[in-house]
Amino acid sequence: MKIYTRTGDDGNTSLAGGQRVPKFHPRIEAYGSVDELISWIGLLRDTPGNESRKKILIYIEHQLMKCASGLANAADDSKLAELLPDMDCTSVVEEEIDRMEARLTPIKTFILPGGHILVSYCHIARCVCRRAERSVLRLNSTENIPDIIFKFLNRLSDYLFVLSRLVSLELDVEEIS
Repeated sequence: MKIYTRTGDDGNTSLAGGQRVPKFHPRIEAYGSVDELISWIGLLRDTPGNESRKKILIYIEHQLMKCASGLANAADDSKLAELLPDMDCTSVVEEEIDRMEARLTPIKTFILPGGHILVSYCHIARCVCRRAERSVLRLNSTENIPDIIFKFLNRLSDYLFVLSRLVSLELDVEEIS
């Protein structure tokens, strides 16, 4: 099978069930943003300094793939439940956040992103995650999207912020407020 089909040359694409929609359709925007986030998480996973976090980052990528799969399928698909993220995925991420926060000092002001390339990657991933969440919520205003998807994205953006702080601590990078 060839990678190109030429079926998208007219500006339309197919959802998983075969329905054709414009490439700018809110559903495409939503799972496209999640797809971009998966790539950013992959970059975080592959960046020196995150070796000890590979297992959780792979888990997160798998859950995001399930989010994208759920978004790529019509909301009325009877098999949709099989495609969704694990029901405990937010709890898994919350436990990771709690572990990381136990090592951090509380913050009282906003922190400027940056200080090290890995810290910056965490912040970029967080921003992409927030955009993906907004896209999913926008889609949810017109179509019924399973709440596990936007709940996971919401929790994941928190995880990415805390990860940026932990990486700053581990690399002895000053957090600038």
